[in-house]
Amino acid sequence: MTLYLEHAALSHVGRRPNNEDNFCAEPKLGLFAVADGMGGYEGGEVASRLAVEALVCFFRREIEDGESTWPFGVDRKLSLAENRLKVAVRLAHAEVHAKKSGNLAMMGSTVAAMAIAGEDAVIGHVGDSRVYRLRAGTLEQLTRDHSLWAELQAAGAQVPSKEECGFGNVITRALGMENAPLADLRRESLLAGDVFLLCTDGLTEKLGETRIAELLRLRPGEAVRALVGEAYAAGGRDNITCVVVAVRAKKD
Repeated sequence: MTLYLEHAALSHVGRRPNNEDNFCAEPKLGLFAVADGMGGYEGGEVASRLAVEALVCFFRREIEDGESTWPFGVDRKLSLAENRLKVAVRLAHAEVHAKKSGNLAMMGSTVAAMAIAGEDAVIGHVGDSRVYRLRAGTLEQLTRDHSLWAELQAAGAQVPSKEECGFGNVITRALGMENAPLADLRRESLLAGDVFLLCTDGLTEKLGETRIAELLRLRPGEAVRALVGEAYAAGGRDNITCVVVAVRAKKD
């Protein structure tokens, strides 16, 4: 039995004047990602674009040139695939940070990425864009937001709901920050029937996990249209971006 991927992606400006989200869906590279930019009208859009372009460029160079040089050392405790995504995210940070000047001085970006290596998926993220997996009918969030609200909650603090508190969208880690942010990484085995969702917070702020799980049962093309459409119809003001990747099996 051989596993293969079926995917779809969609981004919507929401009720914002411009779209500061970006994404990539590159099955030949085994790379899928979303990025949510910040830093003003122009800055956010530039930051998310730089981040995604850096990821794609690094992965493409790795595939086309097996002797390419990595600008950062490897972590011997991590697999090759984990190191590759870790380095790619650091490069994305460096690209954003290097362009921070003038009107772009305050820009930054989140990123949530998934790299496929054989029958494994490596998940990496910085910020509050998320990766979910639907497996056997159960939806699991595979990332934990790098936000003040999420970190206080994880520490056991009594905090109001994200919608009710005044710091629900305060990011504690983002590409472009002065101190190079490290991506949180995890490796997951792929199983036939798995469905992965990569999304920006414009989606999750308007759709609950129960409804997300229901919509991920659709084929990827239908799923992304339904997810974005329902988030917008629910009053979503933020940009809304999602990538859906379904793991399928075919007999050899």
